[in-house]
Amino acid sequence: NPTQVGTALQVFHNLGTLKDTIANVVDGYCTVLEENIKNALDIKVLTQPSQTVTRGGPGRAAMPTPGNTAAFRAALWTNMEKLMDQICAACGQVQHLQKVLTKKRDPVSHVCFIEEIVKDGQSDILYKFWTAVTQTLSSQFQSATDSSMFLKQAFEGEYPKLLRLYNDLWKRLQQYSQNIQRNFNTSGTTDLFAELQQMEEDTQDIFMQKPQDYDPEKALKDSLQQYEAAYLSKSLSRLFDPINLVFPPGGRNPPSSDELDSIIKTIASELNVAAVDPDLSLAVAKNVAKTIQLYGVKSEQLLSTQGDASQVIGPLTEGQRRNVAVVNSLYKLHQSVLKAVHDLMGSAVQPLLNSVGDSVEAIIITMHQEDFSGSLSSSGKPDVPCSLYMKELQGFIARVMSDYFRHFECFDFVFDNTEAMAQRAIELFIRNASLIRPLGEGGKMRLAADFAQMELAVAPLCRRVSDLGKSYRQLRSFRPLLFQTSEHIASSPALGEVIPFSIILQFLFTRAPPELKSPFQRAEWSIARYSQWLDDHPSEKDRLALIR
Repeated sequence: NPTQVGTALQVFHNLGTLKDTIANVVDGYCTVLEENIKNALDIKVLTQPSQTVTRGGPGRAAMPTPGNTAAFRAALWTNMEKLMDQICAACGQVQHLQKVLTKKRDPVSHVCFIEEIVKDGQSDILYKFWTAVTQTLSSQFQSATDSSMFLKQAFEGEYPKLLRLYNDLWKRLQQYSQNIQRNFNTSGTTDLFAELQQMEEDTQDIFMQKPQDYDPEKALKDSLQQYEAAYLSKSLSRLFDPINLVFPPGGRNPPSSDELDSIIKTIASELNVAAVDPDLSLAVAKNVAKTIQLYGVKSEQLLSTQGDASQVIGPLTEGQRRNVAVVNSLYKLHQSVLKAVHDLMGSAVQPLLNSVGDSVEAIIITMHQEDFSGSLSSSGKPDVPCSLYMKELQGFIARVMSDYFRHFECFDFVFDNTEAMAQRAIELFIRNASLIRPLGEGGKMRLAADFAQMELAVAPLCRRVSDLGKSYRQLRSFRPLLFQTSEHIASSPALGEVIPFSIILQFLFTRAPPELKSPFQRAEWSIARYSQWLDDHPSEKDRLALIR
């Protein structure tokens, strides 16, 4: 509770012991964490079959037997997860303490308590605490792995798992910092706000805003450098081994299809495992580049460069046949590696695409919350250029492209994915627009404006809106139908070829008297459920059967 912490700090300030008390508290957290780290890496505890640690006899070392290696690894990673929780909890306490110190002022002197702590050029308490924690991690990990080959092998062999734990810890620390800031800014406690003053933005802690001369995330990961180097070295060996195996000394033939598939699977596996961290992915990608280079060097050694390789008089020579096999082998490697990398890129970006797509659909379906039943205004123009949902959609798409997708350097890859999202957005827009009921003359004008604005909404998702093909033609073709009679609509050349019959029939239902219900109303479905049914039944035959 910030108020209780603030009251306690005031008491220590009045006693003149605030600085020493804070130092003792922070040192206490550091001591506890150091003990936690030692316990998590205690090889004696990790290798015991039960929780009771027995004393070993003279000359007996704590060493897992081959049959217990799996149990040892499981216990180790359980301990590591628990250690991350303990570090996060301790950091949370120190973060909270520093946040109160930065906002609490003495009611008499109006001196901010944090100034008492950091004066005389001393670092702030969170910086001091985090430096101590990261240094302890480095020293304890070094000591533990130097004394235990099993710990060393576990951290080197499963380094991505260890790195993922560190990344998760860092994300939790940042989230906790934001929650603390939010709690202070939104608290309704009057006593608290009477004493705790809002500070400048530069009071954000190191987990939210990195100092220029200190990177707290790098300091955390510095304790892992030796394991990363060993992992990358072993990763390169795993990549090189199958290539050296299929290119034996004195060999004259390129790898078979099965051997090449094995190489590709190894490359894909290394890239997949490294996907837990961008920096690790880049480092492994460099290893993959070395692997492909090695394959090229080995293949070059098989090429025939003698005179028979260029002859065009007789049939295919043995040298020419071997050169063909080498080229085919290189081509298959090229295609397979590209596919593996492309698939990995796709799986990495797919969760973001799914989230954006779901949000776009949620915004579009809110058009049914707006009133389109109004009559035409005296000016003959809509009162507003477009509907509220359309403004929200335009703002959302522009924001996600700016905040998320612009960071990708592979623009063609991004547009290949976002253009599909744009086509889906147009499909949903036309589907929902055809279901609006009742639709007055004024509503038609506003909906027509929405059709024009829809092109602007999806423009950031594609190179050119006209590249969207059939979706773009549907958007352009449907808009004039808003103002045409049912007879004209029935004879429209766009019917069937550009705009599906089911969409037109849905739209014609909106012109019918209220007693003639739309298909989703007759089925007693919500519009969202009806839209989901249409997604599950893409066949026009099924859709027409439901409408009929």
